[in-house]
Amino acid sequence: MLKLRLLVPALVLTVAAALAPAAPNAQPKEDPIKATAEKAAAYLKKSQNENGSWSAEPQNRGVTGIVVTGLIRTGTGADEEPVAKGIKFIEGLVNEKAGHIAGNDSKAGLINYTTSINIQALSAANKADKYKGVIGNAAKYLKEYQWDENRGKKDDSDYYGGAGYAGDKSRPDLSNTAFFLEALKAAGVPKDDPAFKKALVFVSKCQNLESEFNKAPWAAKANDGSFIYTGANGGENRRSDDTKGDTGGYGSMTYAGVKSMIYCGLSKDDKRVQKALEWIGKNYTLDSNPGMPEANSQRGLYYYYHTFAKTMDALGVDEFTDAKGVKHDWRADLLAAITKRQEADGSFVNKNDRWMEGDKNLVTGYALMALSYCKKK
Repeated sequence: MLKLRLLVPALVLTVAAALAPAAPNAQPKEDPIKATAEKAAAYLKKSQNENGSWSAEPQNRGVTGIVVTGLIRTGTGADEEPVAKGIKFIEGLVNEKAGHIAGNDSKAGLINYTTSINIQALSAANKADKYKGVIGNAAKYLKEYQWDENRGKKDDSDYYGGAGYAGDKSRPDLSNTAFFLEALKAAGVPKDDPAFKKALVFVSKCQNLESEFNKAPWAAKANDGSFIYTGANGGENRRSDDTKGDTGGYGSMTYAGVKSMIYCGLSKDDKRVQKALEWIGKNYTLDSNPGMPEANSQRGLYYYYHTFAKTMDALGVDEFTDAKGVKHDWRADLLAAITKRQEADGSFVNKNDRWMEGDKNLVTGYALMALSYCKKK
């Protein structure tokens, strides 16, 4: 009886504790994606120019598109500030005569690149009726400046199918071609459009893989499936300041290559994609831009992050298994890499100021774009 009398009060206390409401100061666990995005948005609201753009002229024409896209994709509405003001700035860049979205004045440089980015920004705004004509005209402009027969290049040329920074004045490269393809996809260009087929010819000629798709002498040197900056002009690269002498592949371009091939209709079973994924499996990391020389390992890190995210999303995988058989929750890995690099003021910046990654606005936009893929659909 004594044991029973002791057990009953203890049982009552246990049940009462289980039913008791949570302590008033108990807080729900903070969503790291939301918290990081809100801090970044607060920074960008303060750093926005009076005219609605971000960063200095004329680079603000592309930077603004990246920032707007990143903000919208991480939860800021198209009608909310600072996005609404940024969109208004982009609207002012629409060149109705030419069709591009890079401006109406002499400062309208890097036209293909800027137009590709701003198509994505206006598409993210999700105002189909308002921007349908603008986006359609911009996509038409981009396709007209793709290197093809209409511009004197046949499919045996290392220019064929690619896109550069600005029409006739720039040779094509994989980075611009990747943005070009994203823009066409965002614009709703059908998958069977010839522009995708042509682009695949160029993208394949940027891969370190000797095959019927790339017969350039440099492709056989590494032959590891990685990608370089451009196969044009006999192959040029950006791993170091020697743009001609080095054709080693690196992370940001290899992920851009894989993503572009998928957008162009290749499956994961295609040998080009498979060989690239082998390289990625051997070089999986979010601590650096893999494949870069050690001294340059942080170059283009945030460009790498958003390209990594888009590629993994395009592959449709939740886990990626590396060459050692280790399974990676890539979203968790990316989220950890991003959150630990956020500055106290909410911004992001690359201490290795190359390719404009010393610009907090640009890099914060890249970080937000990458962050938007960290949440499972």
